[in-house]
Amino acid sequence: MKKLIFRNIFKDISTLFIIISLALTLIVWVIQAVNYLDIVSEDGHNFSVYFKFSLLSLPKIFNKLMLFVFFISVYVTLSKYEENNEILIFWSFGITKREFINKLVKLSFVYFLISLILSIVVVPKTQDMARSYIRTSNIDYFPSLIKSNHFNDTVSDLTVFVDKKNIDGSIDNIFIKQNFSANKSKIITAKKGMISKKRNDFYLVLYNGKIINIDEKNTNIIKFDRSELNLSKFKTKTTTFPKIQETSTGKLINCVNSFANYNKGFETDLFKCNRNSINPVTQEVYKRIILPIYIIILGFTASFLIIKSKNQNNFNKYKIFIFILGFLFIIFSEGSSNFISYYNFNKSIIALTPIFLSIILYLIFIFISERSKRL
Repeated sequence: MKKLIFRNIFKDISTLFIIISLALTLIVWVIQAVNYLDIVSEDGHNFSVYFKFSLLSLPKIFNKLMLFVFFISVYVTLSKYEENNEILIFWSFGITKREFINKLVKLSFVYFLISLILSIVVVPKTQDMARSYIRTSNIDYFPSLIKSNHFNDTVSDLTVFVDKKNIDGSIDNIFIKQNFSANKSKIITAKKGMISKKRNDFYLVLYNGKIINIDEKNTNIIKFDRSELNLSKFKTKTTTFPKIQETSTGKLINCVNSFANYNKGFETDLFKCNRNSINPVTQEVYKRIILPIYIIILGFTASFLIIKSKNQNNFNKYKIFIFILGFLFIIFSEGSSNFISYYNFNKSIIALTPIFLSIILYLIFIFISERSKRL
């Protein structure tokens, strides 16, 4: 019978968790997806890249909301059980408050493992996949970015200005500047132009113009009747180098170990482990491995609701206190990573705070519940 009782309350908590997490994740995702429209409107990538990039942000959003949603789910469920006197069923069947919190800790541990897997494996992988779509995609919407009397610098080292863009797609009075280095560049002017597509590559076809090659030693001018500029060889200004958040956990741990054991870093094609990156790397490792422990802490915090009955004085104030305490733990967990540094990581108690808090909250709960028995 006890198993059935616990199964019901855990089912209620999990059902509420799924409903709230899906609703909030969808809301946040829609807001972010609107912001990601810059990938198309400003950076020239096609809509398939946009949808893939935005969809792959879902695991990150879900994982980010887990702390808050789990606390709310446990808090609301226990509050509802207390208000409906359903919590009395536990005590009627001889379930002690210590047994109750031990079961709740096991449930919290399951959600902790889910968050840990998401943080360590799923989120970095999906974020790297999203970045790879940007990295390997063409600037398919470049023609739509060219506007009359507008300087366009969507791609790196290339600035395009057109005086007029006609309905038929042709453009008049074109100015193009291509930078090769700090001391070497090329300026192209043309009276007419047209963007054409050949084998999935975009070309800017220019008519009646000049090419001015500029460097430190000399400058030369070449006139042409017709010339083509291959736009596919240019790269977007969108960040294509993976951020630390998109790097695999294995590489980040290797980076920390490399500094810890050899006091030096390493570099790969898409990752740099050096003295400039070791602090952000350490903070990211902390976020992925340590922060999920706060799910267990929030489970402890919400479970304090069963200490008092709704018939006791100041129960509503007590509920508010527990709610505020849970939010303070969430805020602290989000801000604690800013205090983590590689050079003081071993000396900092911040990294061990979640473990200490878990033990302290558990002992306080046991102490209060045992004390209430004797009163």
